[in-house]
Amino acid sequence: MKEIGVGILGFGTVGAGVAEGLLRNRKLMAERLGVDIALKGIADLDITTDRGVAAPDGVLTTDAPAVIADPDIRIVVETIGGTGVARKFVMDALNAGKCVVTANKKLLAEHGREIFDTAAKNGVDIYFGASVGGGIPIIRVLREGLAGNQIESVHGILNGTCNYILTRMENEGAGFDAVLKDAQRLGYAEADPSLDIDGFDTAHKACILAALAYGFQPTLDQVQVEGIRNLDGMDVRYAADFGYRIKLLAVVARDGDEVEVGVHPTLVPFTHMLASVNGVFNAAMVKGDMSDYTMYYGRGAGRAPTASTVVGDIGDIARNLAHGETRYTRAVPSYAEGKVRLRAAGDIASAFYLRFMLADRPGAFGTVATILGRHDVSISAASQKAGAEGAAEHVPVVALTHKAKASNLDAALAEIKASGVLAADPTRLRML
Repeated sequence: MKEIGVGILGFGTVGAGVAEGLLRNRKLMAERLGVDIALKGIADLDITTDRGVAAPDGVLTTDAPAVIADPDIRIVVETIGGTGVARKFVMDALNAGKCVVTANKKLLAEHGREIFDTAAKNGVDIYFGASVGGGIPIIRVLREGLAGNQIESVHGILNGTCNYILTRMENEGAGFDAVLKDAQRLGYAEADPSLDIDGFDTAHKACILAALAYGFQPTLDQVQVEGIRNLDGMDVRYAADFGYRIKLLAVVARDGDEVEVGVHPTLVPFTHMLASVNGVFNAAMVKGDMSDYTMYYGRGAGRAPTASTVVGDIGDIARNLAHGETRYTRAVPSYAEGKVRLRAAGDIASAFYLRFMLADRPGAFGTVATILGRHDVSISAASQKAGAEGAAEHVPVVALTHKAKASNLDAALAEIKASGVLAADPTRLRML
């Protein structure tokens, strides 16, 4: 049986999980794949801390370039993270003719085109199944399972930290800050949670999904990103009153020659499948022109789920190499470059949830409704809430709109703010 050597760069949470999986299931994978996958090297600056993995003698090293250069290693696994040294090592490995597996969504979102072009130039594979959704096979679905479909849309809950916070806020009526502190204590959120709660982790993943679904990759600065940092608990409660649950959604959707890519806190109907995704779990719902809706659900992060997908990618590449072939020398085909464009944020149409802290006087809501109507924004439902949550002279009023262009709504809200009937800026959330 042919042996394929593997080297891992980074021996942290995911790297240790990958090593554990390769060592524990080496015989099982050989029986399934017909190729023996041998762990030949693990490089990390710290090789003394116990990771709970009994690495074979001579495998651990602090010399990452030596792992890349080792002629017995044909697959290099990057689990370092970030875009600094990780980018250099990935490029070095590809240029050395090594196939690469990575779970690094930030690297791919910001430098994907360079990396994919380098893999193609050198005729080697790059797999990145764990970069979006951890243990969920959404990358494989878009690459293979739905390859015969025109992808109409992808909606995803792709950040477990945010989903955990939103679930707790709804179920317990807890405030954002209190739940965030709990999430940090439990290890669900980083000490600096900005990447998660401000939506950028999800945005990195949305960029990768757009590249796979539509053949072009927007840059992060082109994507509209809204996080959950400023979400008020009263909006979670009021959304529930109307039959909705708030989720942080990645939205990737095509309409003609335009593609929408964005991340937003979004009201999802209780009856929608994505509304039932709670806690730290992730999910992605894909609509294809032939498949219609399919949904993929599971743990989006963590040592074992992420490592599971990485090990699966290693197995695929090893089988390819054993048969003298590569499958993804063009990892993300740029077939739509120049043919589709990113839809401007103002041109995106959606139904919206609006909350106004409105002056408690006759005609105040009439002013709001008149201004909305003047900007082609129509109201589908409205409700005045108990005034205890505002100052005595102001009351919360919630309105749901029919589908409207974002630019029209923004113009209406600017005029409403200038009208003098509000005690605070209005809240504006998208609806699915």
